[in-house]
Amino acid sequence: MKNKIWLLIVFALVVFGVGLTWRKITAGSKAAETVKIVSPYREDIKIIISSTGTVLPKNRLEIKPPVNGRIEQVLVEEGQKIKAGDILIWMSSTDRAALLDAARGRGEAAVKEWQDVYKPIPLMSPIDGEVIVGTIQPGQTVTAEDDVLVLSDRLIVRAQVDETDIGKIQKGQNAEVTLDAYSDTKIEGVVNHIYYESKTVNNVTIYDVDLLLERVPPFFRSGMNANIDFVTQSKKNVLVLPLAVVHKSKEGSWVMIRPGGGHEKSMRRDVTTGISDEKNIEILSGVTENDAVLWITKKYSLPQNGGTNPFMPARRSSGR
Repeated sequence: MKNKIWLLIVFALVVFGVGLTWRKITAGSKAAETVKIVSPYREDIKIIISSTGTVLPKNRLEIKPPVNGRIEQVLVEEGQKIKAGDILIWMSSTDRAALLDAARGRGEAAVKEWQDVYKPIPLMSPIDGEVIVGTIQPGQTVTAEDDVLVLSDRLIVRAQVDETDIGKIQKGQNAEVTLDAYSDTKIEGVVNHIYYESKTVNNVTIYDVDLLLERVPPFFRSGMNANIDFVTQSKKNVLVLPLAVVHKSKEGSWVMIRPGGGHEKSMRRDVTTGISDEKNIEILSGVTENDAVLWITKKYSLPQNGGTNPFMPARRSSGR
Protein backbone atom coordinates (compact mmCIF):
# COMPACT_ATOMS: atom_id res chain seq x y z
CA MET A 1 0.00 0.00 0.00
CA LYS A 2 2.84 2.40 0.88
CA ASN A 3 4.52 1.66 -2.46
CA LYS A 4 1.34 2.65 -4.32
CA ILE A 5 1.11 5.92 -2.40
CA TRP A 6 4.73 6.77 -3.22
CA LEU A 7 4.12 5.95 -6.88
CA LEU A 8 1.11 8.28 -6.96
CA ILE A 9 3.15 11.07 -5.33
CA VAL A 10 5.99 10.66 -7.86
CA PHE A 11 3.51 10.61 -10.77
CA ALA A 12 1.82 13.82 -9.50
CA LEU A 13 5.19 15.57 -9.18
CA VAL A 14 6.15 14.58 -12.73
CA VAL A 15 2.84 15.88 -14.11
CA PHE A 16 3.24 19.13 -12.17
CA GLY A 17 6.79 19.59 -13.43
CA VAL A 18 5.80 19.00 -17.07
CA GLY A 19 2.88 21.45 -16.74
CA LEU A 20 5.10 24.11 -15.16
CA THR A 21 7.70 23.66 -17.91
CA TRP A 22 5.10 24.00 -20.67
CA ARG A 23 3.72 27.13 -19.02
CA LYS A 24 7.19 28.69 -19.03
CA ILE A 25 7.66 27.81 -22.69
CA THR A 26 4.32 29.21 -23.85
CA ALA A 27 4.62 32.27 -21.61
CA GLY A 28 7.87 33.20 -23.32
CA SER A 29 6.64 32.43 -26.82
CA LYS A 30 5.52 35.07 -29.22
CA ALA A 31 2.59 34.86 -31.63
CA ALA A 32 3.29 36.33 -35.04
CA GLU A 33 0.25 37.13 -37.15
CA THR A 34 0.26 36.54 -40.88
CA VAL A 35 -2.42 38.31 -42.87
CA LYS A 36 -3.35 37.36 -46.42
CA ILE A 37 -6.03 38.77 -48.66
CA VAL A 38 -8.36 36.38 -50.46
CA SER A 39 -11.40 37.04 -52.58
CA PRO A 40 -14.38 34.72 -52.89
CA TYR A 41 -14.04 32.55 -55.98
CA ARG A 42 -16.19 30.11 -57.91
CA GLU A 43 -15.59 26.41 -57.74
CA ASP A 44 -17.39 23.07 -57.71
CA ILE A 45 -17.99 21.75 -54.21
CA LYS A 46 -19.09 18.34 -53.04
CA ILE A 47 -19.67 16.44 -49.81
CA ILE A 48 -18.32 12.89 -49.90
CA ILE A 49 -18.28 9.73 -47.81
CA SER A 50 -15.10 7.71 -48.31
CA SER A 51 -14.82 3.93 -48.08
CA THR A 52 -12.84 1.03 -49.47
CA GLY A 53 -13.93 -1.89 -51.58
CA THR A 54 -13.01 -4.62 -54.05
CA VAL A 55 -13.51 -5.20 -57.77
CA LEU A 56 -15.73 -8.26 -58.23
CA PRO A 57 -17.81 -9.89 -60.97
CA LYS A 58 -21.48 -8.92 -60.81
CA ASN A 59 -22.41 -12.42 -61.94
CA ARG A 60 -19.62 -14.96 -61.44
CA LEU A 61 -20.53 -18.04 -63.47
CA GLU A 62 -18.55 -21.25 -63.10
CA ILE A 63 -18.63 -23.54 -66.13
CA LYS A 64 -18.66 -27.23 -65.16
CA PRO A 65 -18.65 -30.20 -67.57
CA PRO A 66 -21.84 -32.29 -67.73
CA VAL A 67 -19.88 -35.56 -67.42
CA ASN A 68 -16.47 -36.81 -66.43
CA GLY A 69 -14.00 -36.82 -69.27
CA ARG A 70 -11.08 -35.10 -70.96
CA ILE A 71 -10.56 -31.65 -72.46
CA GLU A 72 -9.90 -31.87 -76.19
CA GLN A 73 -9.83 -28.24 -77.32
CA VAL A 74 -10.00 -24.84 -75.54
CA LEU A 75 -11.31 -22.08 -77.82
CA VAL A 76 -11.06 -19.07 -75.45
CA GLU A 77 -8.53 -17.47 -73.13
CA GLU A 78 -8.61 -15.20 -70.09
CA GLY A 79 -9.83 -11.69 -70.82
CA GLN A 80 -11.63 -12.69 -74.02
CA LYS A 81 -15.10 -11.29 -74.65
CA ILE A 82 -17.72 -13.92 -75.43
CA LYS A 83 -21.37 -14.06 -76.48
CA ALA A 84 -24.17 -16.30 -75.27
CA GLY A 85 -24.10 -19.50 -77.34
CA ASP A 86 -20.37 -19.36 -78.15
CA ILE A 87 -18.60 -22.72 -77.88
CA LEU A 88 -15.89 -22.40 -75.24
CA ILE A 89 -14.50 -25.93 -74.97
CA TRP A 90 -14.73 -29.26 -76.76
CA MET A 91 -14.43 -32.27 -74.46
CA SER A 92 -14.75 -36.03 -74.64
CA SER A 93 -16.63 -38.18 -72.17
CA THR A 94 -14.59 -40.84 -70.40
CA ASP A 95 -15.91 -43.51 -72.81
CA ARG A 96 -15.13 -41.42 -75.93
CA ALA A 97 -11.63 -40.64 -74.67
CA ALA A 98 -10.98 -44.36 -74.09
CA LEU A 99 -12.26 -45.31 -77.58
CA LEU A 100 -10.13 -42.64 -79.28
CA ASP A 101 -7.03 -43.74 -77.37
CA ALA A 102 -7.61 -47.33 -78.47
CA ALA A 103 -8.21 -46.25 -82.08
CA ARG A 104 -4.89 -44.38 -82.24
CA GLY A 105 -3.14 -47.70 -82.01
CA ARG A 106 -4.78 -48.73 -85.31
CA GLY A 107 -3.96 -45.58 -87.25
CA GLU A 108 -5.39 -42.22 -88.22
CA ALA A 109 -8.21 -43.73 -90.27
CA ALA A 110 -9.62 -45.50 -87.23
CA VAL A 111 -9.32 -42.33 -85.15
CA LYS A 112 -11.19 -40.29 -87.80
CA GLU A 113 -13.92 -42.93 -88.00
CA TRP A 114 -14.57 -42.86 -84.26
CA GLN A 115 -14.42 -39.06 -84.19
CA ASP A 116 -17.19 -38.94 -86.82
CA VAL A 117 -19.28 -41.56 -85.06
CA TYR A 118 -18.77 -40.40 -81.46
CA LYS A 119 -19.06 -36.61 -81.42
CA PRO A 120 -17.35 -34.48 -78.72
CA ILE A 121 -19.34 -32.51 -76.15
CA PRO A 122 -19.41 -28.71 -76.54
CA LEU A 123 -19.36 -26.46 -73.48
CA MET A 124 -21.22 -23.27 -74.41
CA SER A 125 -21.50 -19.84 -72.81
CA PRO A 126 -24.93 -19.10 -71.33
CA ILE A 127 -24.25 -15.35 -71.08
CA ASP A 128 -22.58 -12.41 -72.78
CA GLY A 129 -19.49 -11.55 -70.84
CA GLU A 130 -15.80 -12.17 -70.34
CA VAL A 131 -13.59 -15.09 -69.39
CA ILE A 132 -11.99 -14.24 -66.05
CA VAL A 133 -10.48 -17.65 -65.20
CA GLY A 134 -9.24 -19.92 -67.98
CA THR A 135 -6.27 -22.06 -67.00
CA ILE A 136 -7.56 -25.42 -68.25
CA GLN A 137 -5.45 -27.07 -70.96
CA PRO A 138 -6.21 -29.72 -73.62
CA GLY A 139 -5.51 -33.25 -72.41
CA GLN A 140 -6.53 -32.60 -68.80
CA THR A 141 -9.04 -34.97 -67.27
CA VAL A 142 -11.97 -33.37 -65.48
CA THR A 143 -14.97 -34.38 -63.41
CA ALA A 144 -18.47 -32.97 -63.33
CA GLU A 145 -17.50 -31.06 -60.15
CA ASP A 146 -14.56 -29.19 -61.67
CA ASP A 147 -14.67 -25.53 -62.78
CA VAL A 148 -13.12 -25.58 -66.23
CA LEU A 149 -13.83 -21.87 -66.88
CA VAL A 150 -15.19 -18.90 -64.93
CA LEU A 151 -17.21 -16.20 -66.70
CA SER A 152 -18.37 -12.74 -65.65
CA ASP A 153 -21.07 -10.65 -67.25
CA ARG A 154 -19.41 -7.43 -66.01
CA LEU A 155 -17.11 -6.20 -63.25
CA ILE A 156 -18.49 -4.11 -60.40
CA VAL A 157 -17.05 -2.55 -57.24
CA ARG A 158 -18.33 -3.75 -53.88
CA ALA A 159 -17.77 -1.12 -51.18
CA GLN A 160 -17.84 -1.58 -47.42
CA VAL A 161 -19.71 1.27 -45.73
CA ASP A 162 -19.75 1.90 -41.98
CA GLU A 163 -23.18 1.65 -40.36
CA THR A 164 -22.90 5.31 -39.26
CA ASP A 165 -22.78 6.36 -42.93
CA ILE A 166 -25.09 3.84 -44.58
CA GLY A 167 -28.13 6.07 -44.02
CA LYS A 168 -26.55 8.67 -46.31
CA ILE A 169 -26.13 6.23 -49.19
CA GLN A 170 -28.99 5.81 -51.68
CA LYS A 171 -29.57 3.75 -54.78
CA GLY A 172 -28.68 5.75 -57.88
CA GLN A 173 -26.21 7.93 -55.98
CA ASN A 174 -23.03 8.95 -57.82
CA ALA A 175 -19.59 7.84 -56.69
CA GLU A 176 -15.96 8.10 -57.79
CA VAL A 177 -13.74 5.01 -57.84
CA THR A 178 -9.95 4.77 -57.91
CA LEU A 179 -7.84 1.64 -57.75
CA ASP A 180 -4.75 1.28 -55.57
CA ALA A 181 -2.87 0.09 -58.65
CA TYR A 182 -4.06 3.03 -60.82
CA SER A 183 -4.59 5.86 -58.35
CA ASP A 184 -4.37 8.58 -61.03
CA THR A 185 -7.48 7.36 -62.87
CA LYS A 186 -10.96 8.18 -61.53
CA ILE A 187 -13.91 6.12 -62.74
CA GLU A 188 -17.48 7.35 -62.35
CA GLY A 189 -19.98 4.90 -60.88
CA VAL A 190 -23.48 4.71 -59.45
CA VAL A 191 -24.92 2.84 -56.46
CA ASN A 192 -26.77 -0.22 -57.76
CA HIS A 193 -27.59 -2.19 -54.60
CA ILE A 194 -27.36 -1.71 -50.83
CA TYR A 195 -27.29 -4.99 -48.92
CA TYR A 196 -29.74 -5.48 -46.06
CA GLU A 197 -27.58 -7.81 -43.98
CA SER A 198 -24.61 -6.37 -42.12
CA LYS A 199 -21.15 -7.82 -41.53
CA THR A 200 -18.68 -7.32 -38.71
CA VAL A 201 -15.15 -6.47 -39.83
CA ASN A 202 -12.54 -5.72 -37.14
CA ASN A 203 -15.37 -5.18 -34.60
CA VAL A 204 -17.00 -2.61 -36.91
CA THR A 205 -20.46 -3.12 -38.40
CA ILE A 206 -20.44 -2.53 -42.14
CA TYR A 207 -22.83 -2.94 -45.07
CA ASP A 208 -21.86 -3.99 -48.59
CA VAL A 209 -22.79 -1.60 -51.40
CA ASP A 210 -22.52 -2.56 -55.09
CA LEU A 211 -21.55 0.07 -57.67
CA LEU A 212 -21.98 -0.16 -61.42
CA LEU A 213 -19.30 1.66 -63.40
CA GLU A 214 -20.08 3.91 -66.36
CA ARG A 215 -17.20 2.23 -68.17
CA VAL A 216 -14.94 -0.64 -67.17
CA PRO A 217 -11.33 0.14 -68.16
CA PRO A 218 -9.29 -2.72 -69.62
CA PHE A 219 -6.93 -2.67 -66.62
CA PHE A 220 -9.70 -3.62 -64.19
CA ARG A 221 -9.16 -7.08 -62.68
CA SER A 222 -11.28 -9.05 -60.26
CA GLY A 223 -9.91 -8.79 -56.72
CA MET A 224 -8.28 -5.35 -57.08
CA ASN A 225 -8.58 -3.01 -54.11
CA ALA A 226 -10.55 0.19 -54.68
CA ASN A 227 -11.19 3.50 -52.91
CA ILE A 228 -14.68 4.91 -53.23
CA ASP A 229 -15.97 8.45 -52.66
CA PHE A 230 -19.76 8.56 -52.45
CA VAL A 231 -21.04 12.01 -53.45
CA THR A 232 -23.84 12.82 -51.00
CA GLN A 233 -24.27 16.43 -52.16
CA SER A 234 -22.65 18.57 -54.83
CA LYS A 235 -22.97 22.00 -56.42
CA LYS A 236 -21.22 23.37 -59.47
CA ASN A 237 -19.69 26.83 -59.96
CA VAL A 238 -20.70 28.24 -56.57
CA LEU A 239 -19.09 31.08 -54.62
CA VAL A 240 -16.69 29.70 -51.99
CA LEU A 241 -14.09 30.74 -49.45
CA PRO A 242 -11.45 28.69 -47.61
CA LEU A 243 -12.84 27.16 -44.42
CA ALA A 244 -10.24 28.92 -42.26
CA VAL A 245 -11.46 32.35 -43.39
CA VAL A 246 -15.03 31.95 -42.13
CA HIS A 247 -15.54 32.37 -38.39
CA LYS A 248 -18.53 30.93 -36.56
CA SER A 249 -20.23 31.88 -33.31
CA LYS A 250 -23.63 31.53 -31.68
CA GLU A 251 -24.83 34.55 -33.63
CA GLY A 252 -23.85 33.04 -36.99
CA SER A 253 -20.97 33.10 -39.50
CA TRP A 254 -18.82 36.12 -40.32
CA VAL A 255 -15.63 37.22 -42.06
CA MET A 256 -13.24 40.13 -41.75
CA ILE A 257 -13.35 42.51 -44.72
CA ARG A 258 -10.78 45.12 -45.76
CA PRO A 259 -12.61 48.05 -47.34
CA GLY A 260 -11.56 49.43 -50.72
CA GLY A 261 -8.21 51.20 -50.88
CA GLY A 262 -6.79 49.31 -47.91
CA HIS A 263 -6.52 52.42 -45.69
CA GLU A 264 -9.70 52.00 -43.68
CA LYS A 265 -9.90 49.75 -40.66
CA SER A 266 -10.97 46.17 -41.34
CA MET A 267 -14.56 45.39 -40.44
CA ARG A 268 -16.65 42.37 -39.60
CA ARG A 269 -19.35 41.27 -42.02
CA ASP A 270 -21.96 38.57 -41.51
CA VAL A 271 -22.26 35.89 -44.20
CA THR A 272 -24.69 33.09 -44.95
CA THR A 273 -23.00 29.77 -45.70
CA GLY A 274 -24.06 26.58 -47.46
CA ILE A 275 -22.36 23.22 -47.85
CA SER A 276 -18.67 22.67 -47.22
CA ASP A 277 -16.03 20.10 -48.06
CA GLU A 278 -12.60 19.53 -46.55
CA LYS A 279 -11.18 22.82 -47.91
CA ASN A 280 -13.91 25.25 -48.91
CA ILE A 281 -17.30 26.49 -47.75
CA GLU A 282 -20.11 27.82 -49.91
CA ILE A 283 -21.03 31.50 -49.52
CA LEU A 284 -24.71 32.19 -50.15
CA SER A 285 -24.73 35.89 -49.24
CA GLY A 286 -22.73 38.61 -47.46
CA VAL A 287 -19.72 38.95 -49.74
CA THR A 288 -19.04 39.03 -53.48
CA GLU A 289 -16.11 38.19 -55.72
CA ASN A 290 -14.98 41.83 -55.48
CA ASP A 291 -14.55 41.83 -51.69
CA ALA A 292 -11.15 41.52 -50.00
CA VAL A 293 -11.40 39.00 -47.16
CA LEU A 294 -8.71 38.80 -44.48
CA TRP A 295 -7.12 35.43 -43.79
CA ILE A 296 -5.35 35.75 -40.45
CA THR A 297 -3.09 32.98 -39.15
CA LYS A 298 -0.95 32.91 -36.01
CA LYS A 299 2.42 31.26 -35.72
CA TYR A 300 4.00 30.74 -32.31
CA SER A 301 7.78 30.83 -31.85
CA LEU A 302 10.08 30.60 -28.82
CA PRO A 303 12.04 33.72 -27.83
CA GLN A 304 15.48 33.89 -29.44
CA ASN A 305 17.21 36.16 -26.87
CA GLY A 306 17.11 35.89 -23.14
CA GLY A 307 15.22 32.63 -23.18
CA THR A 308 16.34 29.63 -21.16
CA ASN A 309 15.88 25.98 -21.83
CA PRO A 310 13.87 24.62 -18.87
CA PHE A 311 15.23 21.12 -19.54
CA MET A 312 18.88 22.19 -19.09
CA PRO A 313 20.44 22.74 -15.65
CA ALA A 314 20.84 26.41 -14.70
CA ARG A 315 24.34 27.81 -14.78
CA ARG A 316 25.78 29.39 -11.68
CA SER A 317 26.88 33.01 -11.90
CA SER A 318 30.61 33.69 -11.72
CA GLY A 319 30.11 36.02 -8.75
CA ARG A 320 32.30 38.74 -10.24
